[in-house]
Amino acid sequence: MQGLWRTISSGSVWRGEIKNKAKDGTYYWVDTTIVPFLNEKGNPYKYLAIRKEITEYKRVLEELGKSVNKMTDFQFALDASSIVAITDQRGTIKYVNDQFCRISKYSKEELIGQDHRIINSGFHSKEFFKNLWKTISAGEVWKGEIKNKTKDNSYYWVDTTIVPFLDEYNKPYQYLAIRHEVTQRKHAEEEIQKMTRKIIDVQEEERKRISRELHDDIGQNLYSHLITINRLQTEMDHPLLDQMQDETTEIIEALRQLSWELRPSVLDDLGLFPAIRSLLVQFSEHHHIKVRFDCYLNCRLNTNKEITIYRIIQEALTNIRKYAQTEEASVTIREIEEEVQVEIEDKGMGFDIEKVTRGVGIFSMEERAKASGGNLLLHSGEGKGTKVILKMPLW
Repeated sequence: MQGLWRTISSGSVWRGEIKNKAKDGTYYWVDTTIVPFLNEKGNPYKYLAIRKEITEYKRVLEELGKSVNKMTDFQFALDASSIVAITDQRGTIKYVNDQFCRISKYSKEELIGQDHRIINSGFHSKEFFKNLWKTISAGEVWKGEIKNKTKDNSYYWVDTTIVPFLDEYNKPYQYLAIRHEVTQRKHAEEEIQKMTRKIIDVQEEERKRISRELHDDIGQNLYSHLITINRLQTEMDHPLLDQMQDETTEIIEALRQLSWELRPSVLDDLGLFPAIRSLLVQFSEHHHIKVRFDCYLNCRLNTNKEITIYRIIQEALTNIRKYAQTEEASVTIREIEEEVQVEIEDKGMGFDIEKVTRGVGIFSMEERAKASGGNLLLHSGEGKGTKVILKMPLW
């Protein structure tokens, strides 16, 4: 049970056989599959258990293990409840029952003398069957699920147990394969997994939407208010303005942290530099501004630094799109004396830094840089383009 819970708690599907007790005190066996449903963090929040009673099947196997000589006595029960085949030590089919013929759509004459490659679907790897044969050739029972192909090229799944019969030297001389069709269960599992993926995709899209709203709408409005407060402080001295500045800064920081927690997983999935390349490709395609990317940094940074770099590049590109009136720009990342230096440059209109009041975008980038222990430099001139330089400690 510890192994079961350890498996499903980690988000993996568990399969196995469980012996349970009925209300009247009798026991029964179930072939069980437990599928975890995962939340947006990849943690299980509920489980679906799919069971098939195999009490008779287990009883037959138990008896079969006691004495090979009782094979004839159990054959009727097996034929009535299972898909049965017997092969020699080389895998050549010596016996199949009617249920095997029914599900494979081959006749007994077409199957006897063949090996199981006749129903191989091509789904499983060579390593899969190599391990199967390694197990049963060592005289051990093999159990697993196999996807097979019928004569008319349709597919079906079987839960399979292969029992080796041993001679006086403990070497297998034939194998008994007992199967139960589980095609519907496998289809149900696939549908559940598809539904789970769709739910996760919807949740991810909602997280992206909320993150954008926090950053682009609410956050930007708060930055505007903070800029207004700063301007008022240059014109008058009042303790209420200081309080408003502190409270607004705290709210902005809280929103930033929440926005980062809800951020798209592109950095986690791709890493910083592939994520930047993807961002630049999309930016160039949508806004027809060619952006050259040069990277001379070969190591990963901590999460906050990578997010800061990614967000500042986003913000700088937004400013280029809105104000630069250019068709070319560049992004360069390099390491200089234990510092990460990021340069976002355009050859557009530029502006007089002394005459133009810094807007929300620049203020936002400066705040992000400070929050990560770095600083932001801005170089621009009318008709000379603009260069944004971010410097942060490497470690």
